[in-house]
Amino acid sequence: MSPQTSSEVRSDKEATVALVPRSGWLARLKSVQAPWAWSFAGAVLVWLAIVLIFGFSIAANVAQTALVYGVFMVLVGLGQMLVITSGVGNIDLSVPSTIALAGVVSMHVMNGLNGQIVLGFAAVLGVGIAVGLANYALIRLLRIPPIIATLSSSFIIQSLAITQGRQLPPPPAALGAFAAGRLAQIPYIALAAFVLSLALALLLHRSIYGRRLSAIGQNSRAAWLAGVDVHWTRCIAYVLSSVIAAVTALLLAAVSGGASLDMGVEYMLISIAVVVIGGTLVTGGKPTIAGVWGASMFLFLTNAVLNAVGADSGVRSVVYGLLIIVVTVAAGGKALR
Repeated sequence: MSPQTSSEVRSDKEATVALVPRSGWLARLKSVQAPWAWSFAGAVLVWLAIVLIFGFSIAANVAQTALVYGVFMVLVGLGQMLVITSGVGNIDLSVPSTIALAGVVSMHVMNGLNGQIVLGFAAVLGVGIAVGLANYALIRLLRIPPIIATLSSSFIIQSLAITQGRQLPPPPAALGAFAAGRLAQIPYIALAAFVLSLALALLLHRSIYGRRLSAIGQNSRAAWLAGVDVHWTRCIAYVLSSVIAAVTALLLAAVSGGASLDMGVEYMLISIAVVVIGGTLVTGGKPTIAGVWGASMFLFLTNAVLNAVGADSGVRSVVYGLLIIVVTVAAGGKALR
């Protein structure tokens, strides 16, 4: 067979291109390597809708508010993301009760005194570590499924919070000043969440632990056969989730002027929603920190629109649930195995 001429090669290439299905761009779009981009796109579209409906000044105020209250969604989402990344079925439903317990304990420890802030922060870390270890002990030692273990522990944790939730002192003035402070119009709380996000990005993508967590999330048995301590790696994820939830409680109390027993109630569904909508693989192994930020801003702005039209908390929960279903299906319909 004689070699092809250059013109024949070009013709073959053109014919090959012509034979590519016209739906090929859909496949490439579906397999985009930056799933977090969709959550940011959604946030931008909702914000533009607010601009069109209510005007730019109100939309700007909503954006500023999102950098405070939307950041709490980011924080709880980051913790939940670590647990979900650790594999199929892993989830932390004790986030609301952890927030409640850490909030009341920190207020008691600080007792409204600036000099006690460090002790209050230490107490918050202690609560988070204790809750995370207790959760994983139920999972590992008693072999209870994570969803049942963390749900049952949440009742115990909430009961502990109730016993400490009477006559709570206000947060220290310095803590309140931090919560209200800004640097170049960016709230300190948003900057703190950004620093935490960078630290987690380094942990997940530049450390041995991060590689191990992704490995067990993708295939725990293969990771175990490769010498990864699966249970210790997962235990750290649960501890970090609880610690982040506990720190969130401290910041929530600072912003709202005090702690309450129901301050974390709304964050159970939200912590899951921002992870899923943000593009983290629900089957584990592929976290996306940027997606948690985008999804948090998207949900906060969506919530603002729902509030503006008079929707109650039940309607908002329905919307969150539908968004989770839609995004999970649109992400590729990966079956849980």
